[in-house]
Amino acid sequence: MRSVNALIWRNIKLFFKDKGMFFTSLITPAILLVLYVTFLADVYRDTFTSSLPQGIALPQNIADGLVGAQLMSSILAVSCVTVAFCSNFLMVQDKSNGSVRDLRMTPVSPAALAVGYYAATFISTFIIAAAGMALCLIYVWAVGWFMSLADVLFLLLDVFVLTLFGTALSSVVNFFLSTQGQASAVGTIVSAGYGFICGAYMPISSFDEGLRNVLSCLPGTYGTSLIRNHSLRGVLSAMSSAGAAPQVTDSVRDFLDCNLYFFGSRVGIGEMYAVLVSSVAVLLAVYIVMNVAKSRK
Repeated sequence: MRSVNALIWRNIKLFFKDKGMFFTSLITPAILLVLYVTFLADVYRDTFTSSLPQGIALPQNIADGLVGAQLMSSILAVSCVTVAFCSNFLMVQDKSNGSVRDLRMTPVSPAALAVGYYAATFISTFIIAAAGMALCLIYVWAVGWFMSLADVLFLLLDVFVLTLFGTALSSVVNFFLSTQGQASAVGTIVSAGYGFICGAYMPISSFDEGLRNVLSCLPGTYGTSLIRNHSLRGVLSAMSSAGAAPQVTDSVRDFLDCNLYFFGSRVGIGEMYAVLVSSVAVLLAVYIVMNVAKSRK
């Protein structure tokens, strides 16, 4: 256990000491927030208002609060995974410069070495994701705040679990990489494509049925839906209090993927958490087994 702790702190110190790696990871949520507010806020607002039944008008503060919560949920859903790939760059860097060979010559077991990389990446990523969440909450407070303390705490739990998933996914993918160029290329691909396949950029409900069924098999989809639910719960309740019929709020929840369906069957909040946690356990087990197998080989 002492050796694992030493590895964790060694990796965390190296990550934060590398200013390029650290600041690249840190500014990712901030850049996404600026880009979303600049280019997508009006698009989200127009899409939302056009999806409402004819004759339904909502107060401006509720519309702004809904758009702000949707932007926040999209940013956090993407950042928890993409930042993990940036934070996990250290593992590839150790392979590239030969440091991992020195570590394998020590009495530390391959499993402990794998856990050390995973835990350090998770801690670094969660710190950055939590900072990004704080920025997003400030933005939501400025445009329209409808969240309760319970919503914020559940949102932090969602970020925690989704960061566990993002770290496990990046660990499995980066295991096969051995150069910094490969890691940079994979990070770019993930940053560009993950937001689409997890439903952060465009709601899955806007896709055709076949694609919706395929995306409903991906764990990241459920992470996005969890964050959507806890970001939007307060403003959707405000919609109901403002006179919106239950059918209207339900249709909004369907449109924004708060209600998620697996081949036509609605998935509950508890089931979403179960899918994410199970995926983390499977990916982490695969990652450790691969490290042990490679060491024996």
